[in-house]
Amino acid sequence: MRPANSAEALREAALDESEGADILMVKPALCYLDVISLLSQNSDLPIAAYNVSGEYAMLKAAAAKGWLDEDAAMCEMLLSIRRAGANVILTYWAKQFAQKMKEGYVYH
Repeated sequence: MRPANSAEALREAALDESEGADILMVKPALCYLDVISLLSQNSDLPIAAYNVSGEYAMLKAAAAKGWLDEDAAMCEMLLSIRRAGANVILTYWAKQFAQKMKEGYVYH
């Protein structure tokens, strides 16, 4: 798929649906938040977003340099994917995010 063509994403999703897809996945998540939103508005199927390793590594590297707060940035990243319309997020942050929520972490 050509990255600049969101209309093509809609056509591909419609083809996937017609072939019996149970879920639509967008990968990588951050570069395609607009496509996640577009699909969630135009399909009844659940939308999955794959928060790929490069997105994870980018944030980890910035946190290691002290450029940002890792927990806050992680929450903001995952929230942006959810806010775009993803019903499912596949992420390397799953365990860390779940632990933070279990501890009652509140993102501001």
